[in-house]
Amino acid sequence: MGHVVRIEGCVVVQVLHGSATTTEAIRRAVQLSQESLRALAKRYGINQKTVATWRERTSIADLPTGLKEARSTVLSSEEEAVIIVFRRYALLPAR
Repeated sequence: MGHVVRIEGCVVVQVLHGSATTTEAIRRAVQLSQESLRALAKRYGINQKTVATWRERTSIADLPTGLKEARSTVLSSEEEAVIIVFRRYALLPAR
């Protein structure tokens, strides 16, 4: 699901992850504002901790969510390597 942002007559769709509560415009406003955490939280309808988080960050880009590296939760890396070699040898699909 995207958030629609209008910029000088153009429509830009900003894709937010499922639990995002702010857009880049709100993050930028929070970082540039001198208002208190409480005032900004009330203005944008977000938690004070969210305001504090965005004040501390140097970027307005959202951090990626999820695993940094795909890995099996059931198999060890050695077991996974053996299965991949077998699938390649047997010409089976990887998934």
